[in-house]
Amino acid sequence: MSDQDLGLPEIKIDNANLYREDVFTDRRAGTLRRMIPVLPDGSPDTSRPVLWLGQTQLMTPSGVLPLGFEIDAKDLGEAVQKFPDAVKKAVGDAIEEAQQLRREAASRIVVPESGAALGQTLSGKIKMP
Repeated sequence: MSDQDLGLPEIKIDNANLYREDVFTDRRAGTLRRMIPVLPDGSPDTSRPVLWLGQTQLMTPSGVLPLGFEIDAKDLGEAVQKFPDAVKKAVGDAIEEAQQLRREAASRIVVPESGAALGQTLSGKIKMP
């Protein structure tokens, strides 16, 4: 069965956007990933910057919240130093996104006309808040 038979899009790796990944962790607070740009032959691509990515998990009343974020750093030492502030920013961004999703969901709630709770006949129209 081909991808077309399954309705799947063609999935290709972007040859012009390849990275080699190095992983650093303290096995407690989180993980740092150094993304080194490479050419299609695997040699370093010095025309693009090295990227630093942080990952950690926070326990919440709803369970584990995984966080992933970029860190603007030149080397491992700077990435380690900036990790705590990057986590705080990622938590703030996650809270803001959750609040936005909650607002969007609340704006889609259908409110019945007044009197509907008393069993009165409605005009059949839906009113949005």
